[in-house]
Amino acid sequence: MRTVCIRNVRAVDAVRDLQCDILLENGKIAQLGQDLAVTADVEIDGSGLTAMPGLFDMHVHFRDPGQTHKEDLETGTAAALAGGITGVLCMPNTTPPMDTAETVGEFLSRAADCGIHVYQTGCLTEKMQGKALADYTALQAAGITALSDDGRPVADTALMEQAMIRAAAMGIPVVSHCEDLEIIDGGIIHKGEISEQLGVKGMDRASEDNITAREIALAKKNGVPIHICHVSTEGSVEIIRTAKAEGVQVTCETAPHYFMLTHEKLLARDADYRMNPPLRTEADRRAIIAGVLDGTIDCIITDHAPHAPQEKADFEKAPNGIVGLETSLAATLTALYHTGLVSLQQIVAMMHHHPRRILGLPVYDLTVGAPADLILVDTEKEWVVEPDAFRSRSRNTAFKGMTLKGKNRLTIVDGEIRYGDEGFAHLTR
Repeated sequence: MRTVCIRNVRAVDAVRDLQCDILLENGKIAQLGQDLAVTADVEIDGSGLTAMPGLFDMHVHFRDPGQTHKEDLETGTAAALAGGITGVLCMPNTTPPMDTAETVGEFLSRAADCGIHVYQTGCLTEKMQGKALADYTALQAAGITALSDDGRPVADTALMEQAMIRAAAMGIPVVSHCEDLEIIDGGIIHKGEISEQLGVKGMDRASEDNITAREIALAKKNGVPIHICHVSTEGSVEIIRTAKAEGVQVTCETAPHYFMLTHEKLLARDADYRMNPPLRTEADRRAIIAGVLDGTIDCIITDHAPHAPQEKADFEKAPNGIVGLETSLAATLTALYHTGLVSLQQIVAMMHHHPRRILGLPVYDLTVGAPADLILVDTEKEWVVEPDAFRSRSRNTAFKGMTLKGKNRLTIVDGEIRYGDEGFAHLTR
């Protein structure tokens, strides 16, 4: 394995921010310091760049197996690497769903050599039908990291309570997609003035708030943890904030589109702005930012949900979901860092430390002996989001045509350079 030395780089993790050299050797960080007296196989000029631990996205859909016309393990990995993401947690709504040890084992076996660290969520219930619990013992033995019926929240409260209790006893995190499908009842965007103006059925915010409150009530009653997925409403933020203050074991996540965009984007009748939960109001957007700033919201994820162009062509009939792996860091830097709301250290915490800690995975800083999973970011580089340049198989981004500030330039996994941005000219040897 080649040695790599990154010279004169700004090194930022959750606890440090310093200018230094970083030597990578045998898949680990071997040295950090000023003017290291070493000769490496690969020398990188880190001037003007920031080194961070590789990011972790705990909510992605690689559509593999069974939906690979949208995305697959190879293209999903390529998109993650481009975005500076070196680890992902895949959701279980594949075809077939991840409800058996065989399906999980086959996927994780293929993912072992894909170039990033891939973790898999198992189904809470058999075939994600919400009628009977899946075999958690078999799924855990096959290597699942968490449990969820993502996209199909368990409607039966008693069954969900049973699932949370059993999972907690086994040390498996439960991540809940909080939408009441009966309330949604075929809605395709946020219920409000925009849905009325467009003449389409809307999704009432109560669909999210009600299930969020239910999951938290079950967690509080039984003294077990729960993780709330992709928070999008002011009400859910307040419910979670209150629960945390009461000592409930609740964590949560949001995505950049919820703190950058609102449902006014839907006026264009473009399905690339449709996702679950939907873009909401300016008040909701501001509440999401407030939740990020006060620690109510723990993680920033993407909910990377690829769909083929032909599937997104019809505004009213298209499936909900957008891609995000290649834009999440840049969008977060643009909306939160360059506006002075958060520091780079806080971004590392929300996009590496917190998701890994919630899932019971090791957390790494840029320290000697840590795995050499890191990224080099130009925080000042402005670029226009061009979907046709994506490495993902799909193009359904809500950020198309937007100018973002900040870009991942190089991704290193286990000491190996896995991605270099086009035009990256910092390799000196």
